[in-house]
Amino acid sequence: MDRLIEIILHTDDALLTLVADNVFNAYLLLFFIIMLETGLIFFPFLPGDGLLFSAGVVAASTNLNIWILLVILIIAAIIGNLLNFTAGKYLGEKLERSNNYFLKNYLMKNLPKAQKFYDKHGGRAIIIGRFFPIIRTYIPFLAGMVYMERRLFLKNTIIGAILWISLFLLTGFFVGEITWVKNNYGLIFLSLIIITTLPLVFSLFLRRKSNSN
Repeated sequence: MDRLIEIILHTDDALLTLVADNVFNAYLLLFFIIMLETGLIFFPFLPGDGLLFSAGVVAASTNLNIWILLVILIIAAIIGNLLNFTAGKYLGEKLERSNNYFLKNYLMKNLPKAQKFYDKHGGRAIIIGRFFPIIRTYIPFLAGMVYMERRLFLKNTIIGAILWISLFLLTGFFVGEITWVKNNYGLIFLSLIIITTLPLVFSLFLRRKSNSN
C-alpha cells in the first residue's frame, strides 16, 4: 500500500526506486494499478495515462523491459475491463438502488456522464473511453449494466487496450532518453493529466451553461 501511495504522489521517483529494488515487483505493481483503474469503479483516482508514460520513460533507462511491460499492461487493461463489465452486469441495478451515502454521492453520480458518452459513441465508447480519465473506469461497468453483447465488448476492449497502452507507454519509452524529459518527469505527468481531463471538463462546462440558459 505504501508503494502504491508513493507511485500516485511521486510517480517517476517511486518507479525508479521500485525497479532498482526488484524489477519483478515493478511489473507486478504496474499490472495491478492498470487493472484496478478500469477493473473496479472504486478506483478512478488511480494514475493511468501519466503512469504509462512514466513507466515508458523509466524503461528506457533501467532493467524494465519495454516489450514485457507492453504485453502485461495490455493484458491488465483487458482483464480490468472484463472485471468491470461483469460487475456492471450482475451488480449494477443493486448499486443503483442502494441508499449508501458513499455509493450515491461519490460513485453512482458519475454514471450519467458515462451513459451520455456511451449513448453518443455506442460500442466505440469502449475504445474511445480509454483515453478519458474517470470515463474509462465507468464505461465498462455501464456496458455491463445495459447488457452489451460480450463478444462486441471484448473486441473493442482488446482494440482499446492495445491503442491506449501502446500510445502512452511507447511514447514515454522513445522520448525517455531526451534530457529535457528526464529533468521534467513531474511537469509532463501533470500536463498529461490536465490534457486528458480537459475534454471532460469542457463538456461539463457546456452542459452547465446550457442548463443555466
